Amino acid sequence: MTQLLSFIKKEFYHIFRDARTMLILFGIPIAQLLIFGTVIKSEINDIHIAIYDQSKDETTQQITNKLLSSGYFILDENLSNTNDIDAIFKKGKVKEVIVFESDFGQKLVKEGTAEMQLIADASDPNMAKLAIAYTRGIVNDYIRKKHPNLKMPMQIIPKVRMYFNEEMKSAYMFVPGVMALILMLISAMMTSISITREKELGTMEILLVSPLKPAQIIIGKVLPYLLLSVINAFIIVLAGRFIFNVPITGSFVLLMLETILFILMALCLGILISTVAKSQMVAMFISMIALMLPTILLSGFIFPIENMPKPLQILSHAMPARYFISIVRGIMLKGVGITFIWKETVILIGMTLFFIALSVKKFKIRLE
Repeated sequence: MTQLLSFIKKEFYHIFRDARTMLILFGIPIAQLLIFGTVIKSEINDIHIAIYDQSKDETTQQITNKLLSSGYFILDENLSNTNDIDAIFKKGKVKEVIVFESDFGQKLVKEGTAEMQLIADASDPNMAKLAIAYTRGIVNDYIRKKHPNLKMPMQIIPKVRMYFNEEMKSAYMFVPGVMALILMLISAMMTSISITREKELGTMEILLVSPLKPAQIIIGKVLPYLLLSVINAFIIVLAGRFIFNVPITGSFVLLMLETILFILMALCLGILISTVAKSQMVAMFISMIALMLPTILLSGFIFPIENMPKPLQILSHAMPARYFISIVRGIMLKGVGITFIWKETVILIGMTLFFIALSVKKFKIRLE
């Protein structure tokens, strides 16, 4: 019994002395708890809206003020006509457009009813549902507080319309997100494992004495996985189109070019991971923890970025999947061209060049 206790005591010493083990046991669970606790929310914050007020009376102004003072909505633009709605949704910032009918206040007082139209960007169905529900709740609360003793039922009738996803299919949301997640994990993880396997098997020495330059070695490692990942992406897009009926409204060629750019960026990130990982297991661990969870939580794949605390919103700008998901949803669901997604494209190009430069630099150091 004494020997067993001594052995157990020794194991505790080994655990407490190993910083990596302590990080896995205590650091990662605490980080996951904090991230999940702050990211997973059922409420909305700072949703950008546009308003087309055809009445411009005291009632519509009071409803507008109540919406904006709630803390849930931010007025992005006052529209002068309904022709701008399609274009404003394609830009991606505005999530809901509210249209008040003409003589709104007079109809509400004289007839007891008035109509307003709620138009939401349903390329993200969860966000659209929340925005519509919150708007309805605030408008109903306005009626109750404005006329608490009114016997005749007074109501504002909202007519709801969902842009880009009339049937509110969840596949429209998860297909672009799953596409980004799969391509990120497969491309980065397989590339990082590829080079660390060379180091583990001892074949890296053969590369060291070969006439190949570091850039040529990296290209040789990346190119096969690039081609295989493109085939993978092609299969995912076709499966989304013909199995889940997700439309490809925009240019298929542009979609594939943007996908190739994202894959190339992920492959370069995998090369960077391989330069710091000493084994295949470490490379896989870094890829899974550092890429999978942030891609799911901080990219807007499942949880709206606008709902997150400010520090996580800032951190989400470093997530490549955030820009790729925005690009895929824009092309597939909204039919946008490069003029609407050029910012996201430039950011992905910048990330790709950064990872390439850093990978080559660190790879040179390892060769030396």
